[in-house]
Amino acid sequence: VVKCHFTGSSASSTGAIAGGVAAGAALLFAAPAIMFAWWRRRKPQEHFFDVPAEEDPEVHLGQLKRFSLRELQVATDNFSNKNILGRGGFGKVYKGRLADGSLVAVKRLKEERTPGGELQFQTEVEMISMAVHRNLLRLRGFCMTPTERLLVYPYMANGSVASRLRAANILLDEDFEAVVGDFGLAKLMDYKDTHVTTAVRGTIGHIAPEYLSTGKSSEKTDVFGYGIMLLELITGQRAFDLARLANDDDVMLLDWVKGLLKEKKLEMLVDPDLQNDYVEVEVESLIQVALLCTQGSPMERPKMSEVVRMLEGDGLAEKWEEWQKVDVVRQDELAPRHLNNDWILDSTDNLRPEVLSGPR
Repeated sequence: VVKCHFTGSSASSTGAIAGGVAAGAALLFAAPAIMFAWWRRRKPQEHFFDVPAEEDPEVHLGQLKRFSLRELQVATDNFSNKNILGRGGFGKVYKGRLADGSLVAVKRLKEERTPGGELQFQTEVEMISMAVHRNLLRLRGFCMTPTERLLVYPYMANGSVASRLRAANILLDEDFEAVVGDFGLAKLMDYKDTHVTTAVRGTIGHIAPEYLSTGKSSEKTDVFGYGIMLLELITGQRAFDLARLANDDDVMLLDWVKGLLKEKKLEMLVDPDLQNDYVEVEVESLIQVALLCTQGSPMERPKMSEVVRMLEGDGLAEKWEEWQKVDVVRQDELAPRHLNNDWILDSTDNLRPEVLSGPR
């Protein structure tokens, strides 16, 4: 070993070198710890993955874009809670921005997994995409993996007017044109031919009695939902609102409306925000249509084609008069049961419209 002697300047230089080497070595040893800490603190990009799903070559999806799961994860900030636009029986809806800068609404479906579900989902997405109307929310694309079902829609800038036809599913575009959302989702969610689901999906107050009790849905289930939606638009109230208990009112909008009609208080039904700027006869007609749509028996509810004609003034008077006669008979049949004032029949399982105030 050769003993080295340093001058002051060379010693300081060597000290600097040694210090640099020591610092470098320390950094080298610390690097794994630093990288691990950074990896723990960063956003969970490692969750971005894509799993290919089974495809059916016979299905033609036309102009629909098939998004990758990674695209939609990036667009929604990995489905961040801050991007949630709404939630319902079908799942959550997230606001997203695609790589081209366009805004979209991504609906992440909540469903039970079934054998062959991927091919069936793809086929039914094709069916939904065929429904084109200026008042139906256009499906822009979809994403399908063994673990995810996602639908991509244009983002509606003005939100909703307020899962099943209800006011919250009526969206407003930038020109305030009404667009119906969630179109066709009942078909995507109910896979069995009997249309019986293992769990009732919907919002309290909008669910038809037969769907609530049996899990069976039909076209008349949405007719009921349409009637409730009309009442929401007329009254400006929610279909189910516990706040009404403060005034000893019914929490169910349908029961609340029927109670006020029985007391002939039509003016109390109309949304106060309208400030009496409405035509009373038109409001009465809308309420009649709504109550015809929300009859307890699905067989007694009109078809939507009949509803359209009634809204145009064709056949409503006859339908309403016929219903009033049937209602009188029913009240007579119930009369012997009213033994005292404590017995009250007011159940959503027996929904019937009441007679509107006076002749017109």
